[in-house]
Amino acid sequence: MEGGFSPGRTICRGSHTIYYEVRGTGPRVLFFNGSGLTLESSAPLIGELARTCRVAAHDQRGLGRSAAPQGPYSMADYAADGAAVLDDLGWNSCAVVGFSFGGMVALELAATAPGRVERLVLMCTSAGGGLGTSYPLHALALLPIEERLQKMRLLTDSRFTEEWLAAHPADAAMVAEAAERARAPKSAEQLEGELLQLEARAGHNVSDRLHCIVCPTYVAAGRYDGLAPVKNSEALAAGMPDARLHVFEGGHRFFAQDSNALREIVAFLHGAFPTKEKDA
Repeated sequence: MEGGFSPGRTICRGSHTIYYEVRGTGPRVLFFNGSGLTLESSAPLIGELARTCRVAAHDQRGLGRSAAPQGPYSMADYAADGAAVLDDLGWNSCAVVGFSFGGMVALELAATAPGRVERLVLMCTSAGGGLGTSYPLHALALLPIEERLQKMRLLTDSRFTEEWLAAHPADAAMVAEAAERARAPKSAEQLEGELLQLEARAGHNVSDRLHCIVCPTYVAAGRYDGLAPVKNSEALAAGMPDARLHVFEGGHRFFAQDSNALREIVAFLHGAFPTKEKDA
């Protein structure tokens, strides 16, 4: 291992394969990606966590370098894929971080196998059911690409008007990068994997199992997020025995907008649990 990086590994799970990598040194962390994202597209966030943590992250089924078994998929399937990575590493338990869709998978894993999750970070996600659902991305999937990008821009951050982006170059670069990724050619398998993921996402619901998640939990939200509104994070934090809510100045990618976010999340992964809640 050089620089805290272990070469990627492909493991078999039933009828498909899962590709994962491990980076960094420090507390052990399993990271779950957001909708349609891969190890490649999430590299900046994974890299920040890996500065002081030992981070295992995988391409979710049908995306990146992980194969797509025949669908449909359930959220339990995605959680079991993560558990398979832990099994291959020999990690009985670790901290778990989930971003957006990955937060839904992290919730499913923590609710069904609480003994495997030592600490939980939920970034801009939702419990589903009566406690609030994230925006139905499957409803946007068949829109023309430019119309979808326009809607996604304001869902990502409600401030992202043309005027705002003209005055905030870092946010404009974030929007441009997302648009470039959305316009990039994709294989038939990747398109199928993304569609099956959105269909599984639509059925996400752990609202009646939040009480099973007893580990310390850091619920993080972006104040201007239209995909996973703050009220959903409020419901998450209220429904778990040992959770705190922290609202940051940003949208769905608040961790790239508010400099306090990753610093606090990493501190939590190292054992801290800030007691002062941020104003919602």
